[in-house]
Amino acid sequence: MHCPFCRADETRVIDSRPNAAGTEVRRRRVCDRCGRRFTTVERWERRSVQVVKKDGRREPFDRAKIVRGVRTACEKRPVAEAEIERLVDEVEAEVREGGEREIPSRAIGDAVMRRLRDLDEVAYVRFASVYRQFGDLERFYEELRRLGVGGNGAPSGGGSASPPT
Repeated sequence: MHCPFCRADETRVIDSRPNAAGTEVRRRRVCDRCGRRFTTVERWERRSVQVVKKDGRREPFDRAKIVRGVRTACEKRPVAEAEIERLVDEVEAEVREGGEREIPSRAIGDAVMRRLRDLDEVAYVRFASVYRQFGDLERFYEELRRLGVGGNGAPSGGGSASPPT
């Protein structure tokens, strides 16, 4: 491994930590020449999975897209980065362990939503509003009612979850 600072090829591993899913290892390294430290991530090579989009297009599975979507949904919410990483690890494991070479994008979105619902309801609704592309306010309220936000559509916080009449 070359040092990213001085390009020397003599570096040593000083610490290794696997992630919870066991799919990657973070290694802290130190350069023998300049003494600077850096981190590398080692992942096992995976079989390629193609995601089938709604319009029929196919593209390679991209973990980074899921991370971006979940981070956006969790923005300004009390959700730790480690919880986001764990959620994405679980979704990725589900996709890859399914053994299929192709998977519909809807299956990935559903897997994210199941986990987000348990993690943070606001993040879940944010993600659902983009993922399900609510066409009107009534579909949005319908999702809130399905979530069980409150009795007769009223959110727990007191306001009305029903559209104004």
